Amino acid sequence: MSKGPLLITGGAGYIGSHTVRLLLDQHEKIVVLDNLIFGHRDALPMDRVTFFEGDMADGALLERLFTQHKPEAVLHFAAFAYVGESVADPLKYYRNNLAAPLTLLEAMQRHGCMRFIFSSSCATYGDPVRIPMDETHPQAPVNPYGASKWMLERVLRDCERAWGMKAVFLRYFNASGCHPSGEMGEDHNPETHLIPLVLQAANGQRPHITVFGTDYPTPDGTCIRDYIHVCDLASAHALALNYLREGGDTTAINLGTGRGFSVKEIISAAEFVTGKTIAVVYGERRAGDPSELVADPSLAAKVLGWKAAHLDPRGHIESAWKWMTGPRGGRYAN
Repeated sequence: MSKGPLLITGGAGYIGSHTVRLLLDQHEKIVVLDNLIFGHRDALPMDRVTFFEGDMADGALLERLFTQHKPEAVLHFAAFAYVGESVADPLKYYRNNLAAPLTLLEAMQRHGCMRFIFSSSCATYGDPVRIPMDETHPQAPVNPYGASKWMLERVLRDCERAWGMKAVFLRYFNASGCHPSGEMGEDHNPETHLIPLVLQAANGQRPHITVFGTDYPTPDGTCIRDYIHVCDLASAHALALNYLREGGDTTAINLGTGRGFSVKEIISAAEFVTGKTIAVVYGERRAGDPSELVADPSLAAKVLGWKAAHLDPRGHIESAWKWMTGPRGGRYAN
């Protein structure tokens, strides 16, 4: 089984940095490419990785990187991921999430790098037609963010047909939680994920949490989501790499727990973990919010041997609270 350096795009971001840490612990050689628009230098152990600050659309930079380090595989995390912004500025998302990776794929083709692990999304499915959602669920994205992920999946399948590159599309559900050490975690600006927003309200960093919609067809009227711990996401990437190294074919795989929790349940769990009462304001539904998104993760178990280890959202919240109340205060210095 061939093992060489791994190129991780967006490796200084939330999920990318957790995956870098896991792969380093598995004695992999890591090259990180990140433009630091949303990533953080402090999220990486710089003494253990080779770091390039730059953009994947920079062909000259990629040529130098591939010539010097000859990566065996690419784990691609670099993307913009704000749904609302993608609706307001679709060209920004198609340029960064779809057009820029073409330069990366061209460099891979020139240098014979034939393995690609793609940080995709359940947003490629659009509104659910059945719950839980498996990989055969229709893909009909309802916003440019989801569409950009879906389109790149199509590009990768065409690359397989044209020149034999193999890829795994890992379709995340709701990423959450932080590293159990409390030394690294989720630091977005702006923050849009529910758990850190709830914890910011618990910590006095915001006056309240707003719940958008209480009249959904769910047991308590609020949206239900499948929360997948960031460390479980990292382990799935390591297993996807092994799958491709062992000759696996291009495939799409859901990453979720198969269990859904409502917004109100997450708020209650956060109050339990923090011991604080969290102020809640109830608002109208947001356009485009499905009532329920829950994965069928059975294919991940069958193909990768992967199952989520963190099933209770209280554990996700505990790790995020540890990060938020730790020495870094939930923020990286840069």
